[in-house]
Amino acid sequence: MTWIRGALIGLAALIAAIVAGAFAIALQAPHPTGFQSVVAADADGKPLVIGIWYPTDAQPWPTMLLGLNLMSVAHDGPVVGSALPLVVISHGNGGGPGGHADLALALASQGFVVAAPMHDGDNFADQRALSSANWLVDRTRQIHATLDYMLASWPDHDRIDHRRIGMYGFSAGGFTTLVVIGGVPDLRRLSTHCSNTAEFACKLLADAHSPLLLPANDPPASAYVHDPRVNAAVIAAPGLGFTFTAEGLAGVTAPVQLWTGAADVNVPTATNAATVHDALGTRAEFHVVPGAGHFSFLVPCGAIGPPFLCNDADGFDRKQFHADMNRSVVDFFQARLRTAMESGTSSADKY
Repeated sequence: MTWIRGALIGLAALIAAIVAGAFAIALQAPHPTGFQSVVAADADGKPLVIGIWYPTDAQPWPTMLLGLNLMSVAHDGPVVGSALPLVVISHGNGGGPGGHADLALALASQGFVVAAPMHDGDNFADQRALSSANWLVDRTRQIHATLDYMLASWPDHDRIDHRRIGMYGFSAGGFTTLVVIGGVPDLRRLSTHCSNTAEFACKLLADAHSPLLLPANDPPASAYVHDPRVNAAVIAAPGLGFTFTAEGLAGVTAPVQLWTGAADVNVPTATNAATVHDALGTRAEFHVVPGAGHFSFLVPCGAIGPPFLCNDADGFDRKQFHADMNRSVVDFFQARLRTAMESGTSSADKY
């Protein structure tokens, strides 16, 4: 029986090593964070998958839930706290709820509830929406549906402070965020812009045979869903930024933190974030990140990850950049959403 006992000891040691290794490489948060994945309903009845992070007192464990990264979370752990602020994350084209998991963990660790919907028809598993004239309109509707679910149907909705709601958007999610907080794009600018440049968005839409490249298919301003419940926004590498003019962003009153990568060749700063910054003026806090490419804003990659998403310029430290950016984003939302609550101009009064 000695060999059996030895084998069991060896197995236990192997399991302990595997668990320790998983903890070592998993995305971590300073304080326990819960996570759950739910299926809500879009306005047209289609299922809407939402990843939700939140503060908890349960023990977190390395869990492979979204994408190729491990997260140290308490799956379906209890929500703790009350009057919690909410941040909604809108991912980029072909992305998913896990694309900004480290930011979600950082926010939840500081007492935020974070909800990240998987945009129907525009995610890593399905990009059929790109060939629809309603691609961008539908994205705004899905954010509206996410907020409706979180504030009325989520089992712990009564723990959310309706007066403190923020939004984070990356790439196409940055466009979505600008519209949600009151921006109105002029998609007629697409055809002119794309006839003069090989910008990634133009190729993407051309490959999808998008009707949006024809000026006559520009959705009317009334088609977009604005949501005054959102009191502050962070926008990273906004796609289609060139479709916004000063007039189109005149209705944006929420404070904005705007980020762009100086080495972004997919969504160049000059025609996107800089255009948005020029239109917003002092309403935007502008950050230009030296050496950052487009995908540098995605979660730092784990042991496995596609090179085109994971490779950064030589000398660029994505992990350090995310640590710094996440800290800045958390501070921004804490300050701006506190101001919204104290000023009495919050979402609970406007919607």
